[in-house]
Amino acid sequence: MNIQELKEALYQSYSKDLCYPKVQDKWNESNKYFGMCAITSLIINDYFNYPICKTHVDGISHYFNLNKDQIIDLTADQFTHPIDYTSYEIVNRLSILTTDTTKRYLELKNRVINYLLHKIDKEISNCQQCQGLIEKFPSTTTVHLGKDNDIVLIGEAPANNGWRKSNKVWHDPNGKLLPSGQVLQKLFLYLNRDLMQTTFLEAVKCFPIVRNNLKQCSKNCHNIMLKQITILNPKLIITLGEFPTRSLLNIKFSKFKDVVGKIYEVNGYKVLPIYHPSPISPKSYKDNIPIFTKLKEYYNE
Repeated sequence: MNIQELKEALYQSYSKDLCYPKVQDKWNESNKYFGMCAITSLIINDYFNYPICKTHVDGISHYFNLNKDQIIDLTADQFTHPIDYTSYEIVNRLSILTTDTTKRYLELKNRVINYLLHKIDKEISNCQQCQGLIEKFPSTTTVHLGKDNDIVLIGEAPANNGWRKSNKVWHDPNGKLLPSGQVLQKLFLYLNRDLMQTTFLEAVKCFPIVRNNLKQCSKNCHNIMLKQITILNPKLIITLGEFPTRSLLNIKFSKFKDVVGKIYEVNGYKVLPIYHPSPISPKSYKDNIPIFTKLKEYYNE
């Protein structure tokens, strides 16, 4: 994702309820940037880590970002005259996050994520690379969004009797929690988290007709998976089993046990491989317990 793609997503997500409350009555569709500078600068900081800066325009605080010496101001068009950037200060993002700003920022972020993911799902729907190898994912989205993206789970590929038929992740068409979901939910109790409130996607986006197609499909889906990860911007990625781990890690390994339970960094994201939660594997629960016990300590640091 680049800054222009983010700018488009932001523009499509702005609405009156996200405008700074003190000037909300002046917001209109012809000037969608109006009153959006603080929450916009926070999201740019999330994705690109560009520092947040503050200046004053017509006596009012105005926020933008700085990429080295380059001004990144995606809401500058709200003003009818040029902005004087010569006098500014770099501010801590926490100083901006008042109760109201936090609420508006989180809502805008959710809209941006949904907008960008929807574009990716359209790309998946129109993709023909795996023609003859897969059955298309019939749902409108290939990402299950949780309450936040602190943790993102990456699975192998859609199960035949899973959410591609039930429209509910980890559940079969009868609404029953799948065995892998049952194992994961027990493991997530160690983190005091609900599995259904955790974001989930898969390395392969459609259902491979035969398992031998997984490797080729994974190659075809790799860039799409990376785009989805970039949009979600997780603090930690947990790969479920060997297949998504090999798809994501930039290192070679001969035995999966050599990488399980260790945290790696890929494109700036932390990646933790675990044993696949399918109860068919004897390692699915008991051998993952030490990993989740250690992960609980990591989150409590």
